[in-house]
Amino acid sequence: MTGETLIQVGYLAASILFILGLRGLGDAETARRGMFYAEVGMLIAVVATLLQKEIISYQWIIGGIVLGGGIGTAISLFIPMTKMPERIALSHAFGGLAVSLVGIAEYYRLGGPHMTTIQLTASGFEVLLGSLTFTGSLMAFGKLQGLIRSAPITYPAQNATNISMFFIALVMVVGGVLFPDVALLFYGAAAVGFILGILLVLPIGGADMPVVICLLNSYAGLAASATGFALQNNVLIICGALDGGSGLILAIMMSKAMNRSFGNVLFGAFGKVEEKPQLPGAGPAAIPNEGSVDEAADVLQAARSVIVIPGYGMAVSQAQYAVRELADVLSGGGAEVRYAIHPVAGRMPGHMNVLLAEANVPYDQLYDLDVINDDFAATDVALVVGANDVVNPAAKTNPGSPIFGMPVFNVEQAKTTIVLKRTMNPGFAGIENELFVKPNTMMVLGDAKKTLTRIVQTLKG
Repeated sequence: MTGETLIQVGYLAASILFILGLRGLGDAETARRGMFYAEVGMLIAVVATLLQKEIISYQWIIGGIVLGGGIGTAISLFIPMTKMPERIALSHAFGGLAVSLVGIAEYYRLGGPHMTTIQLTASGFEVLLGSLTFTGSLMAFGKLQGLIRSAPITYPAQNATNISMFFIALVMVVGGVLFPDVALLFYGAAAVGFILGILLVLPIGGADMPVVICLLNSYAGLAASATGFALQNNVLIICGALDGGSGLILAIMMSKAMNRSFGNVLFGAFGKVEEKPQLPGAGPAAIPNEGSVDEAADVLQAARSVIVIPGYGMAVSQAQYAVRELADVLSGGGAEVRYAIHPVAGRMPGHMNVLLAEANVPYDQLYDLDVINDDFAATDVALVVGANDVVNPAAKTNPGSPIFGMPVFNVEQAKTTIVLKRTMNPGFAGIENELFVKPNTMMVLGDAKKTLTRIVQTLKG
């Protein structure tokens, strides 16, 4: 077997493992196995790439492996699971920048007139999507981290400006293919991509970050696939296509979970303060019923069935272990405890699943919205831990609400709803929650982790 054949066999094996890994990630019970397949596939792909005959010296490559491996190890060891959305946004940014730099370096090395039409086309889209992914992901990181205002930042004619810039970039890419000796067209497309990434994410609110992260993942994958065409690398073409396709499908699924069109997410500036008044009854008409830790513990102690609804507040307070401990105490007393997982709870797809898995919550206790939503009417206690918009009844009752039509949990149908929340401030959608003033709702304000710990201590005592 020749060296080139061995490399292509390795790429084929890696591609098959990527597909198996992606399939495994579709279910919580097989996710670990899926990740293992993907890791082995990536290792094979890297080793096969290092066998390429074009490599003259391994000095810089070894330096890059050591530096990148050190950064990756530090990220794994020191960044908590609660910061996974921010970490993923940064990873997308680095991936987009790497792809863009590879395209620019290849164009500089070969020169436009010496590149084939396929190479020029692929390189143009590579740097456009890569640069867009880089700055867009940095903006998403800034919004998630609180460095940039989470609410949409808009200005007049913003959508028209963004669409115009996108078509200008496409014209530059096409022009670079038709006139390969004009390097300014190629580098201009890269520059417009960097600017466009910023402008595209600015008007998108924090509530839509799960969709944005999926979309940026899709951009990064498509850019990587274009890199494969430019470098004539099969594994990059296949892996990038898988990443781009799965990211786009997941973004569309997230939009569907919010009952909103994909275009509305990108151009609707969801999360901004409504200029038009809401319909009567949209805001709270009563004072919330605040309860104490002891009162919440009494209600939970008497409950025979409990559904926990985790949200971003659980991630912020890192309360997943306290939630698990409370569930163990309640289960030990004979209560049935289940977890209701909303598709867009948190700041990335599967955010709540990841946190609960970290706390060793059994997979069979996690239920999707459409599976468990009808069970709230027969439930003693619905325990809301840091969730807000996904439990807001306005999505079902108030046509004037910006979240109207979004599928939400029927928590108000439970006999008692206990809401653990740091403050009475609205969520990322920027609207009041009618659930908080329902007569069967008990608000326990404060840090969710501390509140849950005190409830557990009270129950044990």
